[in-house]
Amino acid sequence: MLKELVRAKLGEALEGFGLGGVEPEVFLPEREEYGDLSSNIAFALKLGPPQEVARKIIAHLDQKPFLKVEVAGPGFINLFLRPEEIHRVLRAVLLEEGERYGLSDLGKGRKVQVEYGSANPTGPLHVGFGRNVVLGDTIANLLEALGYQVEREYYVNDAGTQMENFARSLYYHYVQALGREPPFDFPEGGYRGEYLQEWARKLAQVEGQRLLQLPLEEALARMKRWGLERVLEGVRRDLGELGIHYDRWFYEHDLYEKKAIDRIVELFRRRGFVEEREGAVWFKATMLGADKDEVLIRSDGRPTYFATDAAYHYNKFVERSFERVIDVWGADHQGHVPRMLAMMRALGLDPQRLTLLIYQLVTIKRGGEEVRLSKRSGELITLRELIDEVGPDAVRYFLLSRSPDTHLEFDLELAKEQSKENPVFYIQYAHTRIAGIFRELGDGGEAPWEGIDLGPLQKREELELIKRLDEFPEVVKDTAQSFAPHLLANYAYGLAALFHVFYDHYRVLGSHESEAPRLALCRGVQLVLRKSLELMGVSAPERM
Repeated sequence: MLKELVRAKLGEALEGFGLGGVEPEVFLPEREEYGDLSSNIAFALKLGPPQEVARKIIAHLDQKPFLKVEVAGPGFINLFLRPEEIHRVLRAVLLEEGERYGLSDLGKGRKVQVEYGSANPTGPLHVGFGRNVVLGDTIANLLEALGYQVEREYYVNDAGTQMENFARSLYYHYVQALGREPPFDFPEGGYRGEYLQEWARKLAQVEGQRLLQLPLEEALARMKRWGLERVLEGVRRDLGELGIHYDRWFYEHDLYEKKAIDRIVELFRRRGFVEEREGAVWFKATMLGADKDEVLIRSDGRPTYFATDAAYHYNKFVERSFERVIDVWGADHQGHVPRMLAMMRALGLDPQRLTLLIYQLVTIKRGGEEVRLSKRSGELITLRELIDEVGPDAVRYFLLSRSPDTHLEFDLELAKEQSKENPVFYIQYAHTRIAGIFRELGDGGEAPWEGIDLGPLQKREELELIKRLDEFPEVVKDTAQSFAPHLLANYAYGLAALFHVFYDHYRVLGSHESEAPRLALCRGVQLVLRKSLELMGVSAPERM
């Protein structure tokens, strides 16, 4: 709101000497003494020495909204707003927007799919997977806040070699649990985890030797179905703890049953992007900008992951008509990006409609030392163990707190601290403090915002809080469009920090003529803190 005001006034000033239609860039200065907002428009115009151009612009500027306007440095324009202009933001939050503050219809209902999670369903979810689902779910929340029609999808990799190994591993452990000798060697690349051995013992108790009496292929098929159900049951439970739910679970085997892979290969063939060599079927990705060609069908007739990815994305874009798709993938998929963009071109689709959000690894630390193994099983730490130790709010916030393209260190001890060093606690505590103010005020004591005089809000800390509220809609938009939830996490922490400074310096209740406007300020801050936390999937407690 304040940026729009300043842009408009600078735009009017430019019209004063024949430069209508130019949109000046306006930004927050690094230091308080540089004003509330600054502009580098005098440099951008390239009409002469920037200092002289800046002075000419100021000469045509409507000064009413400003306490002071100055030319600084080599030609920056620094603008100091009158408090009453800043107060307009708080009025907009409380009276005009309310719960809609920060939301928009930018997306205009366009269909967007966010696919996240999608781990191989062969065991419990590990910590690194948590970053995937928290990023994806928060991005979906943000896109919905911008007015997109969002579908959240989990792709279940229930076909292929890994699932075959999973079924054979489970069968192997099941036979051993019965005290019998397995009919084959333990599969190469199989699963020896304690969880699988425990499942096999339960299966032996329930089924006895009945599965041994079946033909091996039928028994393995049953093993696969039973094991898949156990895995997905745990996935749904763990993700439910984090407040993550999906609109659709898409099963890979559907692509096989519906011959979707055969159709996509034939489509590529008709368009001239397929050739056969070395006994395999290849996709000529180099024709479309990739650095190497990709195998679609192996020499033994089995489709590659790329073939299933192509069929799956054809289903998304063509058969289900999503205008935009965001896939959240781990760092080990970085090399897949060029071939996916080549695939889009081969399908006649704009590659910009597909976003591949690649996130980096997570390291767990306790007391400065890296933690690699689970206390319970001696294997990798599971997402469930992390949730049990620090709680879902800390899991979500900490996994969002760094840019997806950077390595993330998750400090277990910090996540459990109740101090300002723990960012999620610090943000929630600010919300709780405000809730406490209104509890103390009592029912019916809240000031009517409609006719409230905000004039007494003149303190630097009060005005800084309002200016930070003004940033919220832009932060939501920028965070969603750049797929960077850490921007929202940082914003919420900054807003909470400003509120704590204000709260520690000034009384709210009993501050005479300042009480009502300060209550209004507290309510505005509370609303924006709550909305920030909700978008991140973190709770906004009334008491702590």
